[in-house]
Amino acid sequence: MNRKLLKLEHLLRLHTVCRQLRSLSQEGLLSRWKPGFSLASPVWAEQLCARPWQTDMLIGVALQQHRLFVTKKEKKPSRSQLSPVKSKRDVEVWVGMTVEELAKAMAKDVDYIYEALLNTAIDIDSLEANSHLEEVWIKEVIKKAGMKLKWSKLKQEKVRENKDAVRRPQADPALLTPRSPVVTIMGHVDHGKTTLLDKLRKTQVAAMEVGGITQHIGAFLVSLPSGEKITFLDTPGHAAFSAMRARGAQVTDIVVLVVAADDGVMKQTVESIQHAKEAQVPIILAINKCDKTAADPEKVKKELLAYDVVCEDYGGDVQAVHVSALQGDNLMALAEATIALAEMLELKADFTGPVEGTVIESFTDKGRGPVTTAIIQRGTLRKGSILVAGKSWAKVRLMFDENGQTLNEAYPSMPVGIIGWRDLPSAGDEILEVESEPRAREVVEWRKTEQKEEKGKDDLKIMEEMRKEHQEEHRKARAKYGSLHWKKRSYMKYLERKEQRPLKPKEKAERDSNVLPLIIKGDVDGSVETILNLLDTYDASHECELELVHFGLGDISENDVNFAETFDGVIYGFNVDAGKAIQQSAAQKGVKIKLHRIIYHLIEDLQEELSSRLPHRLEEYPIGEAYILATFAVTEGKRKVPVAGCRVQKGQLEKQKKFKLIRNGQVIWKGSLTSLKHHKDDVSVIKTGMDCGLTLDEEKVEFKVGDEIVCYEENEVPAKTSWDPGF
Repeated sequence: MNRKLLKLEHLLRLHTVCRQLRSLSQEGLLSRWKPGFSLASPVWAEQLCARPWQTDMLIGVALQQHRLFVTKKEKKPSRSQLSPVKSKRDVEVWVGMTVEELAKAMAKDVDYIYEALLNTAIDIDSLEANSHLEEVWIKEVIKKAGMKLKWSKLKQEKVRENKDAVRRPQADPALLTPRSPVVTIMGHVDHGKTTLLDKLRKTQVAAMEVGGITQHIGAFLVSLPSGEKITFLDTPGHAAFSAMRARGAQVTDIVVLVVAADDGVMKQTVESIQHAKEAQVPIILAINKCDKTAADPEKVKKELLAYDVVCEDYGGDVQAVHVSALQGDNLMALAEATIALAEMLELKADFTGPVEGTVIESFTDKGRGPVTTAIIQRGTLRKGSILVAGKSWAKVRLMFDENGQTLNEAYPSMPVGIIGWRDLPSAGDEILEVESEPRAREVVEWRKTEQKEEKGKDDLKIMEEMRKEHQEEHRKARAKYGSLHWKKRSYMKYLERKEQRPLKPKEKAERDSNVLPLIIKGDVDGSVETILNLLDTYDASHECELELVHFGLGDISENDVNFAETFDGVIYGFNVDAGKAIQQSAAQKGVKIKLHRIIYHLIEDLQEELSSRLPHRLEEYPIGEAYILATFAVTEGKRKVPVAGCRVQKGQLEKQKKFKLIRNGQVIWKGSLTSLKHHKDDVSVIKTGMDCGLTLDEEKVEFKVGDEIVCYEENEVPAKTSWDPGF
């Protein structure tokens, strides 16, 4: 614009100069042509002479107008450029963002958020920089700031792609192939389940079980003389292993319910029936120990009627087989009943395509690493297959059966041990085959992210609840002090701060003694799961808090000892070992290591450890009892002292011991005696049948005829935890 203006100005000045030169040349010619000539019209001459400066003035005015016009013209787009600055700024927010996050998103400081929330229902005093804000307060702050709300978190969640691995659609029934049945043996502890399976397999599993009870879930393939094969799952019958029994019922086709003929229906029998019904699995009743003299199979059948288990003898559809696992009687009849029921169910599976299965048990082997026992439900498992289970994956390096023999392939209904897991999956996890290792990593990463987000949401809810509780407490505290004078309010706050003083070393030791940190190690995932389920039943935190510091699989390690030393905890191991070096290290660091092979022994030990951390309680031991036969008062100086005339009915009264006064079964006084007399003599002991007069250390207590006086002593006895795990 400046260059165009300058060019125009030069052109105008050039035009003016030309006009002036022309005017001057005309004047010169006139003067030479008529020297004496005077202009006839002075006005014309004046205009002629005035033309140069008037022309300059006109040029200046024209240039000024042109500059103003061009400047206004160029200012117009600048107004349109400034208009977007006045528009509302977008602020990206999400649910549950903190005060600090909101301030950062708005490019403000935290104090601005506090100021925006003044005179609202929210309690400003309870807000911290990391406090989470509800949606209504986020909107309120952005509205007051004159900004525009934009939800960003929700949009991201909607477009997120699901990268999880899932089961295949059901195959065409015409392409399915018959498979062997999977049978779970269930029942009460010590009713002979493992012995029954031993006879079918011709093995001695029961003899190898610690304590004579099954504490793991076992999977076995049994070949019958007729050529049929049955996969048996042997589940624990002890009350502690409820989760294992439920898992066995979920992966099975048939449940064989074992009930002892001499014992009848027990608690775990009922629980096994419930698991079978929840899984919608048919039941075959095996009445065991029929060789005993006290056996009563009919009684068992009648007891089962109460739980909707109706045998064929009573018009139902449940087959009942009388067996003796110890003697091996009638076991083939049980096997035939199982095969007959399997044929009726028409069990079939797809032997092709990617593998699908379920983890029955998992553990860590010293030489082979993470190992799982699984049941294949679809497809054929081969060496080199890429599997995903839970948040772990595997490239199958080795497969073996229950006898340790190497397998090349595993078909549906087969139990198989799998080696090659990167991490240890949990019992009950679903096994799915994927096409490659990158795909397996992708699935595991997606599942871990999903779990992390779910945990974050749960934590957010908990934090929000805690924040609301804190706000409510703060509101109550303000209401409590609201009507008080400032001096009284300051004094009460001082007293509260005094009560919240730092604990002295002795007080801190007493507090820490009421906390028991635990480190749990087990041989297999199911064992640890069982122990953790039992710990979930702990309901005596008011006596002693139970704090689970760490749990895992495998033998006791130096890391476990360091954990226990740091938290002053105890290490409990189930079916695991602790090397000599580990035990020496634990002894030097003052760490207790307690190893057990039987589940209820571990729980009993834990109960004793909890009890040892409780303060001793006082127990009253009565020494003598007396009844008041008369009441009167004696004068001592200027006061009257009430006296009770008593007769000892049992034991003896000793003046140095403690006493209590009982009226109508209620204790109305406890304390000591100031005097004990027989007739007029002061005595220290009054025996059975003797009369006495006594006064108490509290004169305001009123005696009545018929009241009971009990002499007793207090002894400290070890307290016992009230926690009952249920067995």
